[in-house]
Amino acid sequence: MTHKVAILGASGYTGAELVRLIAQHPNIEIAALAAERKAGMTMAEVFPHLRHMSLPTLCKIEEIDFSAIDLCFCALPHKTSQEVIAALPKDLKIVDLSADFRLRDPAEYKKWYGNPHAALEQQQEAVYGLTEFYREDIKAARLVAGTGCNAATGQFALRPLIAAGVIDLDDIILDLKCAVSGAGRALKENLLHAELSEGYNPYAIGGTHRHLGEFDQEFSKIAGRPVKVQFTPHLLPVNRGILATTYVKGDAQAIYDTFAKAYADEPFIELLPFGEAPSTHHVRGSNFCHIGVAKDRIDGRAIVFAALDNLTKGSSGQALQNANLMLGEEETCGLMMAPLFP
Repeated sequence: MTHKVAILGASGYTGAELVRLIAQHPNIEIAALAAERKAGMTMAEVFPHLRHMSLPTLCKIEEIDFSAIDLCFCALPHKTSQEVIAALPKDLKIVDLSADFRLRDPAEYKKWYGNPHAALEQQQEAVYGLTEFYREDIKAARLVAGTGCNAATGQFALRPLIAAGVIDLDDIILDLKCAVSGAGRALKENLLHAELSEGYNPYAIGGTHRHLGEFDQEFSKIAGRPVKVQFTPHLLPVNRGILATTYVKGDAQAIYDTFAKAYADEPFIELLPFGEAPSTHHVRGSNFCHIGVAKDRIDGRAIVFAALDNLTKGSSGQALQNANLMLGEEETCGLMMAPLFP
């Protein structure tokens, strides 16, 4: 059976990544591609690396016949996504890649994103899209909210440890390095080559990064009490990849054993040998996440690492993984490509 899908926001990085991934899927056909400002253009004009593919011409959202669509990927900006999704057919399956449906509490959404939620009905039905931990809910969902790329990386490094009670929940430091494509394709002065290259910098310091809302929500839910991590992201002058270095209080071997048990059957999570650290080079362009654990020189402390590609496992690959479950396909279908190296 061939499933017909639409991609809204196809002219952005995550939209292009969805097109690249779906091209490898034997049972999904791209029936519509929407990009408001580039409507009428071909994908080859917007993304020359996709010129070999036969794809629909970019159009406006209102031009799409959604009665012929089985699932819609929304790769739209925050705030725009909630307004568009609220107007889509109520029986249409949707995977949203924005932040608009990640937070369950409307007050938390307003706190982190600065405006009231405009689609409360859809917000309440949305399932959080971290596939490895919400698999059964996603299978039955109509609307899945993809995670933030930083939030996904940090959760892969910490969720099993919080659930197993093997670390001190009041002593978690998350140091994260993220590639520039995580900021999207829009022109911004601080992302110009001359501004960004040959250095890197922390940003959203002091607990202001919006993905903290996801950490607070998910970690507190697992623990059954408030959990707040100390989190500082850094912007790297590279195109793809996220590396999380997490400092925790706990026995390193127990932490490693917890990961080995939690991720034993996960096709996209690779636990490295004890003491080995991952590299963003080794997950680039793939849907894999590499986890590493090392003993710290301070007794009773450990270092946990997680690396993934922010555009793939952190966003569009995760979205396709969720779509596979929603459409009754094998979860790994179209996603087992090896990382690009070098």
